[in-house]
Amino acid sequence: MTKKMKKLLSGNEAIARGAYEAGVSVAAGYPGTPSTEILESLLSYSTTIKVEWSPNEKVALEVASGASLAGARALAAMKHVGVNVAADPLMTLPYIGV
Repeated sequence: MTKKMKKLLSGNEAIARGAYEAGVSVAAGYPGTPSTEILESLLSYSTTIKVEWSPNEKVALEVASGASLAGARALAAMKHVGVNVAADPLMTLPYIGV
């Protein structure tokens, strides 16, 4: 009987691990504490995930939604105040079925 090693993860590391296990293939975000660690952690799980920094949160959300529309599992990461920057696409995406 082998014991599984348990690893303590931060919340951001757990988000990255969950995204990896869910099959995310595209991740975009705008760097800034506390969300920076999500994309950095994703890089350590796989080289097959396309991870990129965007010029702002709006672009990050548009990259992720475009990938989703093309059939990829996608993740957009931003800090809470970045949701204000991404508000325009965030409010219209439900109408196009992303």
